[in-house]
Amino acid sequence: MNVFERYAPFIQDYIYRSGWQSLRGVQNAAGEAIFNTDQNLLLTASTASGKTEAAFFPILTLLDESPSSSIGVLYIAPLKALINDQFGRLNELCEEAHIPVHRWHGDVAQTRKRKLLKKPGGILQITPESLESLMINKHMEIPSLFGDLRFIVIDEIHSLLRGDRGMQTFCLIERLTKLAGCTPRRVGLSATIGNPQAAGEFLAAGSGRGTAVPRCEGGNEVWRLSMEHFFNTPPQAGEGKPAPAGTPALEPATDKAPAAADPGLGYIFEHTRGKKCLVFTNSREECESVCQILRQYCEAKHEPERFLIHHGNLSVSYRESAEDEMRDDDSLMSVCATATLELGIDIGRLERAFHVDAPFTVSGFLQRMGRTGRRGTPSEMWFVMREAHPEPRAMLPDMIPWYLIQGIALVQLYLEERFVEPPRTDRLPFSLLYHQTMSTLASCGEMTPAELASRVLSLSCFRRITQDDYRTLLRHLLNIDHINRTEHGGLIVGITGERITNNYKFYAVFQENIEYSVRSGSEELGTIVQPPPIGEKIAIAGRVWVVEEVDRQKHEVYCNLVKGNIPAYFGDCPGDIHTRVLERMRGVLSEQKRYPYLMRHAAARLADARDWFGKSGMGAKPLICLGGKMWALFPWLGSYAFLALERFLKIKCASRLGLRGLSSARPYYLQFTMEKSPEEFFQIVAEEAAQEFDPLELVYPGEIPAFEKYDEYVPEELVRKGFALGVLDTEGMKKRVKEWG
Repeated sequence: MNVFERYAPFIQDYIYRSGWQSLRGVQNAAGEAIFNTDQNLLLTASTASGKTEAAFFPILTLLDESPSSSIGVLYIAPLKALINDQFGRLNELCEEAHIPVHRWHGDVAQTRKRKLLKKPGGILQITPESLESLMINKHMEIPSLFGDLRFIVIDEIHSLLRGDRGMQTFCLIERLTKLAGCTPRRVGLSATIGNPQAAGEFLAAGSGRGTAVPRCEGGNEVWRLSMEHFFNTPPQAGEGKPAPAGTPALEPATDKAPAAADPGLGYIFEHTRGKKCLVFTNSREECESVCQILRQYCEAKHEPERFLIHHGNLSVSYRESAEDEMRDDDSLMSVCATATLELGIDIGRLERAFHVDAPFTVSGFLQRMGRTGRRGTPSEMWFVMREAHPEPRAMLPDMIPWYLIQGIALVQLYLEERFVEPPRTDRLPFSLLYHQTMSTLASCGEMTPAELASRVLSLSCFRRITQDDYRTLLRHLLNIDHINRTEHGGLIVGITGERITNNYKFYAVFQENIEYSVRSGSEELGTIVQPPPIGEKIAIAGRVWVVEEVDRQKHEVYCNLVKGNIPAYFGDCPGDIHTRVLERMRGVLSEQKRYPYLMRHAAARLADARDWFGKSGMGAKPLICLGGKMWALFPWLGSYAFLALERFLKIKCASRLGLRGLSSARPYYLQFTMEKSPEEFFQIVAEEAAQEFDPLELVYPGEIPAFEKYDEYVPEELVRKGFALGVLDTEGMKKRVKEWG
């Protein structure tokens, strides 16, 4: 029996109504795996290939044939917007079979949640944070809610492979299944998995099953890709010279930017007119700045405003209005956005996406690229790389357009190797260990230390954490009153700990800044970090406001709209760049290959950079003399190995090298002065790296490198250990030093 014939009649009817002539490869592959095996399933296929339906058609068929006595399918998604988007699609699919679909997140009414608790069944859609809340606050009801759970579907699983939030999600899955006594199969969905086998192992951890990873032929992807470069002021690269052979002709602009416009943003302004576009940035600050400037250009040209804004610090109403505008096929508005619109929300027929500078990851590039071309047209991305002209006496490192080279490397890595960043499985997540310890005690009540250790340390993501380290954590939590010991020797949450676990912000493990709600009259605009004094200006929702009042008790800021533009600040957005990206950047500079997507200025700027690269000798050796005793080191290492090298040079090698004034442009290069020759540099560095040393020696004396949300409650010795052994890539650094020898 083929997969279509195996589907339930209501699924077959849905396919007929949708006018599909045949099943796609991903739907056949998912059906084969779900109907004919008992394995977990990792479904990887291009954006808009129908992965959600591919997974749910066979799952709902099985649920229809044998209804579950509890919630049958748990659907976990990283964004509320994605849940809301899929809710309508799943409801339409399940209506005929009378399979209920429920949502559970912060914006869902309590009446709907109570209805589910009274009569659990069908599909429950939830975020990791809401699942954490459910585990703590409805602990006693977990067996009745999930006792007959058959499947757990994890959407956009690639977004959970490299951080604490992903590990939290899988901790919750393991805790839930143990408590409910169920053994559901796991189904992961993603368009951007580079190493499917590694991701499949990550998905399966603690499930007692293997993972089927079918190869889905998605046909040939067709992209429209362009990359242009702009200096912030004239002249532009290559001006006055003939365009390099093979440079694509630019699509004619439908309007012009104001005469004094920022050239890169003027280019975006010109090529969004009359089209529905997304303009991606790497941070909320930049998103606010870009939106402010583009709106000012509309005003200067006396035309209606055509730019909206969407990022995580904006109020729900602001975000939803932007999403609704995007879904309107007749709309010609464009949205300036961060990663909040990167994941699989259906935002209608977008004509193109722009990206200001290069993203940090191949995964991010692919997700953002995949926002376009969802209705039968090719995906289209226009990169806009911006930089200031190098100073007249600038040193060699400033002559390289790092963002341009990074953007080319990300594209080429995927085109040539289908490389996407793999899961990070080698960390020591002590912040998450604190969080899951407190969550387990808050939900279960009094437990003996041995019971608590067996519950928490048995979770797959804590496999590298020793019993001794856990005892150290528990002793510390007793000392700071986050947990207390009862007269019977059991452990419970302490009074200080209750203040943390009883706050809704406890459910999230990702770092949050102390935020103030920003209001203008009765309208909530969003949130900001640490407000400025009264009378100062802030930027939010793509506009500028003057602060009239600050209520520090309620964490609220009251303001009025004014004209102008200023920088916004929501907190740091560090990049996690893989070593393969830096290595490919070196390749971009050293090869003479032409890339068909480079526009005129970008091609000219790359030619200049390659010229500098060749003349300087950077291709032959990583250490370049900048004049006198000043040197630049180009290690071509990703963020974590680069950080290890930086510390290794300062702590282990500085005295022998006579190294001073080390400054870092992470992860591109290091600059310093030293007394030794290049030959002596490489010899000394190789000797020091060859010696056995504890990575903890790369932590500065007295340093407490708190990176994660709950590190402040973790013993200092464990924070240092987690950073040295779980963040710093000492092995990657040593490997590169060995290559220099």
